[in-house]
Amino acid sequence: MIRSLLATLVPPAAARTLKPAPPDEDQAPASPQAKRAPAGPPAKRGRRARLRDWAELLRVSALFSVPGDALAGAAATGLRPGRGTAYAVGASLCLYEAGMALNDWADRDEDAVERPQRPIPSGRIAPAAALTAAGLLTAAGLTLAARAGRPALAVASALTATVWAYDLRLKHTPAAPAAMATARALDLVLGATATMSGPSRKTVGGASFGRSAAGTAPSGRKAVGTASPADRALPGRPPAGAPEPKSLMSRQGQGAGQSGAPGTALRVGAPALALAAHTYAVTAVSRHEAYGGSTLTPLAALGATTTLGLLLARTHPTAGPLAALTAAAYVRTAALPCLHAALNPSAPLTQRAVGGGIRAMIPLQAALAARSGARLTPVAVLGLVPVARALARRVSPT
Repeated sequence: MIRSLLATLVPPAAARTLKPAPPDEDQAPASPQAKRAPAGPPAKRGRRARLRDWAELLRVSALFSVPGDALAGAAATGLRPGRGTAYAVGASLCLYEAGMALNDWADRDEDAVERPQRPIPSGRIAPAAALTAAGLLTAAGLTLAARAGRPALAVASALTATVWAYDLRLKHTPAAPAAMATARALDLVLGATATMSGPSRKTVGGASFGRSAAGTAPSGRKAVGTASPADRALPGRPPAGAPEPKSLMSRQGQGAGQSGAPGTALRVGAPALALAAHTYAVTAVSRHEAYGGSTLTPLAALGATTTLGLLLARTHPTAGPLAALTAAAYVRTAALPCLHAALNPSAPLTQRAVGGGIRAMIPLQAALAARSGARLTPVAVLGLVPVARALARRVSPT
């Protein structure tokens, strides 16, 4: 009875079960293999890891905010996107990613303190590899722009100089927002210039055989059966008594420099300025994304984006309801995160405001294209929104 009482108070079996711990420690030499086991095959995992590292360095989720620049520029010219527009989109993508790689290379020392998890300071990508990628992507972008003609190459060269100057010199100066705004405006102008002077604009005697964004025939084309045999022998000359074609599309083959009338410069300059204003606001907010703490900057960005959205939503004779819908999508994407960052200027909410501003580029580009009278381009640009949103969940755009 006493033995059973002692067994209840201090169970000997429990004490014995605690003693086998040393034999487990004797098997400690096998533990390093157990620790290495979850890593899996190093070659296969290394490939995926490297791809993810480069995706993080290049911020691929923000890449889908780029094609709309060139497409909005093409819509501003009143022409359908052509081969030159495609070259401009490719050049913009390359130059944008070159700027991303160069940005992390230039900020590697600062990121080692503020963002040690970034690919370069964490040792996942060598600084020399990032700088080489920036150079190769820049060369590829200029090559594609050159295929669209000399005017497009000139704009792309100015864009390249602005991107490199921002990353290497201007990023930490008060001129940083203006530099980024200039880069975005030049990107839209690149799309317009490449569309007007690209290789797809075939002309005969000065008359363009492209089609306008609204689908109408260019003014340089004559109706069937109205020209005499002498007129048909000179396709570039209008019939007797007919006025000389004065539209933009009748002069596309002469290059962007000669085809641009003051009206055309205004049509391209207005959306370029709108895109620059939005970029300026987002860049100003991004200067506080590491530590937060600024209430006035997100509040100013909120006012700028809301005002820009209201201006874009105004009824335009050629835009229809599509301009108002895309403008509303722009305000919703850009303004709400800025409002949250103004109410609570923490680093995470400031970063979210910057990410929202980057994603808002897409509906902004669609709204600009819609106000220029394009129909399919805004829909195509808006189709990039779900892709950009899905990628943003995997790779941060900031």
